[in-house]
Amino acid sequence: MHKIKLSQFGFNLPEELITKYPPENRGDARLLVLHKKTGKIEHKLFKNVIDYFKEDDVFVFNNTRVFPAHLSGYKEKTGADIQVFLLRELSKEQRLWDVLVNPARKIRIGNKLVFGKKEQLIAEVIDNTTSRGRTLRFLHEGAYSEFKRIITKIGETPLPAMIRRKPEPNDVKRYQTIFAKNEGAVAAPTAGMHFSKILLKRFELCGIKTAEVTLHLGLGNFRSIDVEDLTKHKIDSEQIFIEDEPVEIINNAKINKKAICAVGTTVVRTLESSVSVDGFLKPFEGWTNKFVFPPYKFRIQSSMITNFHLPYSIPLISAVAFGGFRLTLKTYEVAIKNGYKFGTYGDAMLIL
Repeated sequence: MHKIKLSQFGFNLPEELITKYPPENRGDARLLVLHKKTGKIEHKLFKNVIDYFKEDDVFVFNNTRVFPAHLSGYKEKTGADIQVFLLRELSKEQRLWDVLVNPARKIRIGNKLVFGKKEQLIAEVIDNTTSRGRTLRFLHEGAYSEFKRIITKIGETPLPAMIRRKPEPNDVKRYQTIFAKNEGAVAAPTAGMHFSKILLKRFELCGIKTAEVTLHLGLGNFRSIDVEDLTKHKIDSEQIFIEDEPVEIINNAKINKKAICAVGTTVVRTLESSVSVDGFLKPFEGWTNKFVFPPYKFRIQSSMITNFHLPYSIPLISAVAFGGFRLTLKTYEVAIKNGYKFGTYGDAMLIL
């Protein structure tokens, strides 16, 4: 296969297909089913996904939990409005965080930023990490649990820019998966948001197994790629955890030739970051900057669920790597003609 370039991932996406709100109920989204071997396409509802799997097949979920990472505040001396996006906690003891600041040009080392109204947090800028990035030390001397309680209270759900609206109360619940447990993400694993408690109960009754891994999504998923040669794009490192129990469930399914369905491109990236020479999953705790782009040989999952992604985006490129370049982009044309919804709260595709 010839080298795939960034410019080949462009397509005309009507603005009205980028949905701003989730469906009323989880599982109500539409589901496009793509059969890789034959090219057959089916149009279903997401709750029909169970029809394509059997007893002892495995679904792998990302159980990361999004925290309210968006803070609105002002500069202490000037009162100028400031927006801060918490990216990564550097030290619990020192209350140090890597953040993005907007507008960044007037923020200097030593500036103090104030967040919240009734309960306030003050942070001092102690380092410049990038043109927009800064390191903040929150000046809070109480218990860590109290500090996190205040952050949770004054912070907002960090909706992606593509949604183009402010967070609303419903987003606190809906911009999470129902299996979200391990807090640490600034973006949700969107393919997992389609699963409801009712659907998981149906899985259980049918003997379909589930396994959970963790990848704490960062803003790197939304960064634009500025190189034509995809081999030269450096993806941001993200923390992952793969424990013994999911490793056993997934490897047993592989040995017994059962279907293994990765729910989302973040699960694909997690699984493909810790594979043995003979193609089995290994436990792992650490960081990954794995960028899955075509051509790519997948070693764990036999199918995947993914949302419909924006042109030139990292999740789109990873989905195309799994579904096949021409077939997946041709399927996107079908999805657009049929009015499928794109983006965070959009519809889903099952690639078999």
